Amino acid sequence: MTGPTVPLGQLVLKVHSRCDLSCRHCYIYEHADQSWSSRPKVISPETISWTALRLAEHARKHRLASVQVILHGGEPLLAGPARLRAVCEALTTALHGICALDLRIHTNAVQLNRRHLDLFLEYGVRVGVSLDGDRAANDRHRLYADGRSSHDKVLRAIALLDQDPYRHLYAGILCTVDVRNDPGAVYDALAALRPPRIDFLLPHATWDEPPLRPGGEGTTPYADWLLAVHERWSRAGRPMPVRLFDSVVSTLGGGPGLTEAMGLDAADVVVVETDGTYEQADSLKTAYDGAPATGKDVFRHTLDEVARHPGISARQHGLDDLCAQCRQCPVVRSCGGGLFAHRYRSDGTGFQNPSVFCADLERLIRTIDARTGAGATRPVDGFDALADGSDDSVGVRELARVRQDVTRSLLAAVHEEIGAQAGPTWAEPWRLAVDLGRRDGAVTEALLSHPYTRSWAVRCLAGAAPPAHLASLVAAASLTARPAEPVPVPVRDGVARLPGLGSLTTRPGTHSAEVTGADLAGPGWEPLRRIRADGLDVALDDTDPHRDCYGTPVEGPLTEARTELWRHVLPQAWALVRKALPAVARGIEQSVRVITPLAVPHDPERFAPGGGIGALGVHLHPGPEAVAVEMVRGFRLGVLDALLDVCDLYDEADTRTGDLLGDTFARVATDVLRDDPEEARRTRAQWQRLTEAASLTALGRRFVDGVGRSL
Repeated sequence: MTGPTVPLGQLVLKVHSRCDLSCRHCYIYEHADQSWSSRPKVISPETISWTALRLAEHARKHRLASVQVILHGGEPLLAGPARLRAVCEALTTALHGICALDLRIHTNAVQLNRRHLDLFLEYGVRVGVSLDGDRAANDRHRLYADGRSSHDKVLRAIALLDQDPYRHLYAGILCTVDVRNDPGAVYDALAALRPPRIDFLLPHATWDEPPLRPGGEGTTPYADWLLAVHERWSRAGRPMPVRLFDSVVSTLGGGPGLTEAMGLDAADVVVVETDGTYEQADSLKTAYDGAPATGKDVFRHTLDEVARHPGISARQHGLDDLCAQCRQCPVVRSCGGGLFAHRYRSDGTGFQNPSVFCADLERLIRTIDARTGAGATRPVDGFDALADGSDDSVGVRELARVRQDVTRSLLAAVHEEIGAQAGPTWAEPWRLAVDLGRRDGAVTEALLSHPYTRSWAVRCLAGAAPPAHLASLVAAASLTARPAEPVPVPVRDGVARLPGLGSLTTRPGTHSAEVTGADLAGPGWEPLRRIRADGLDVALDDTDPHRDCYGTPVEGPLTEARTELWRHVLPQAWALVRKALPAVARGIEQSVRVITPLAVPHDPERFAPGGGIGALGVHLHPGPEAVAVEMVRGFRLGVLDALLDVCDLYDEADTRTGDLLGDTFARVATDVLRDDPEEARRTRAQWQRLTEAASLTALGRRFVDGVGRSL
């Protein structure tokens, strides 16, 4: 199966190929693939430079908002602070001005000290620590070669990581499940270390080398173990995110998998070994010797070439890549067939099998669904991804369609209630809209998607806007979709105004003009100013008569000097959004087409999402951070406003809960831009009050739970 190249957004960089522990369950040293033994112990300066170059060219070509690089091994700390600094510096320099860099390290932490953490503090490297639980659980596998325990050293390292100024670098704990360990004791030991996240990992296994099952075939010990942890975690109030559990909830709700082991998302990870060779996901080392190999390296091949490798592309087509048994399974959209490596069987079927943990995954998913209601009918695709902020772009596509349906209903209501009274000023453009829409659905889509069509229609129904404005909207929609076809445009005071496009000066005394797309490039045409910056493409709308729907005065026609200020500040603000909030940025890129300049800053207590998800009202602050905050806040409130068109999250009579929900949903994103601990504490307190609101519906509680996962 072929298709466009799926960009690789996550790179695992092996900086050292040996380890100071001898873990019995290690897939690198203890499983089928033994290629580690022929590789250099430490990554070379040349490999570092070429890796940074390849990643930068890939990010630039695909206009990636961010990339994640995980420093890995072996044990990456064995590379030493000097070599780690060289890696961080090369990556940071190469990606500067291209995209945000999410730099992480996965370590057993036995050597982690202040010298390492000061380096990580300098480059913003977040630290994930491997630990399997309490001493008894950890010492089952994670030992030195001579049998000594690593537990005490890891705890000391985590205690250091948990202190200021390093706490924000603490990414979480990775725990490999062993069903012989007590699940309650493991969870309690990990929770006591205050991790920002826990990632429970199933042990690597295949159909040739199946996982330990103490009860024999037909049992589900891994699901039972994880469900015991889930119950304990839930009773404790879910004090930290648990990636596996959150992934089940997200995928059941139509959201992304959050982890390589869940969901149907396209694979976007590649490994670079210490010698510069590209490999597929590390977990494939458990299948057979040479399974992860690609035959390519950073010195001779681009990341696009690697992305087209059959082994990687075999995990980029969702349901189509799975075996027949998986495709027919009712929980497949949640489990995604399980981790790719866990499907392997050497009987000729290769990876075209269910996961060797199939029964466990099905029981886990069905039980969490029953406990949480996560799989209940959802109002829009991506509902949970919108709630927890994991990917605003997933639900935004659906919300844009829903908002068009709502606008269509509003126009029909205007036609029913006001159309007859308005006479020809309504009847003619209405007839034209219906006629053009029958011939070309793109005209209807352009009319319904213009962000201020809805605000005008609402005002029409309230008797506060002229029905005749429909003619201008229809003309603009027609010229957008069918520029070669003449369309009548109403003229007032010698100017024909085309919402979302601009204005055309005509001969004095005319009341209507026949206009084609060619006229929008000739004399008298004044287009809306546009600003384009790294994926953002918006018009500065300073003319639409119905743009004043944000609860604060809008700015009048922009002077050239004022426009230049917008051209200077807005790209800087957008760069901050892309770096700090790539998931939000993707949603803005997909939906926002208009920015309306506001005369005064927003009052957070009276912030109205007037443009829905298609337009933002923003005040031009001197500093880009304040502009970025207004963009993100406006977008998130617009998303929520559109979501409320199709689902009941709370009793609408309870306006206090509605205001609290909107403010909290916006703040969880804007807090990332502000980076103010006091604001973050206030947001968490607001969220806590929100969870106690009696007027929340069941769906509303699910949404609020999702918001909590993003805190």
